[in-house]
Amino acid sequence: MARQLTFRIFRYDPSDPGSKPGFVDYKLEETPRLNLFVALHRIREQQAPDLQFDFVCRAGVCGSCGMMINGRPTLGCRTLTAELPTTITLAPMPAFKLIGDLSVDTGTWFRGMSERVESWIHTQKKFDPTAEEERMDNETAEKIYELDRCIECGCCVAGCGTANIREDFLGATALNRIGRFMLDPRDERDSEDWFELVSTDEGVFGCMGLMGCDDVCPKELPLLEVFAYMRRRMTEVARGKAKPDAGTCLPVIN
Repeated sequence: MARQLTFRIFRYDPSDPGSKPGFVDYKLEETPRLNLFVALHRIREQQAPDLQFDFVCRAGVCGSCGMMINGRPTLGCRTLTAELPTTITLAPMPAFKLIGDLSVDTGTWFRGMSERVESWIHTQKKFDPTAEEERMDNETAEKIYELDRCIECGCCVAGCGTANIREDFLGATALNRIGRFMLDPRDERDSEDWFELVSTDEGVFGCMGLMGCDDVCPKELPLLEVFAYMRRRMTEVARGKAKPDAGTCLPVIN
């Protein structure tokens, strides 16, 4: 016999003066291989046509369906109801501006983060559109790819104790992005260039070490290894022992 599921969903529309925040229960019969993507669409089609939530790719790639599922930030499209109890509590991720119900504005946060860490290749070389693309060794390319797999879902930010109490904290995804550019041989910034941004309470030393980001990352990025490397590098810079090219050998991927 199919299970009867209760979805306890947070409802609130900040744009509606008459809306009050609270949880509303919806009943749904479980079907084989039911995930939250399908479940929420059924609820919206059959019971709550004004329910707000975000989904795009349904394949765990776009990162738009991040939400709190029974208190844990994760991707809705990758979550099967069979893995959960019969009562499923859904809420929007904290640390981001609420749009409505389960929908939050991660885009503005990630754009601000990218601008803050200057998330692009820094080089003094003049661009030549006719020149052959600059090559790099395969090992370096694979390490960059490993850190570049971040889908900007925001789960690591929502699961971070520091990010939830300090708006100025860079967060795991920004530090991971910095690690990605430290690896890239085309980027001419060195450890000293990163020092003022990374070696503060807003940067890697603001991390409380709760490991929430690493625990909830749906792509299982090596975040803790990146943070450990950055702490070592920034400590070496402070002691005046950093080598100019040390940022190109981030030892995170075997």
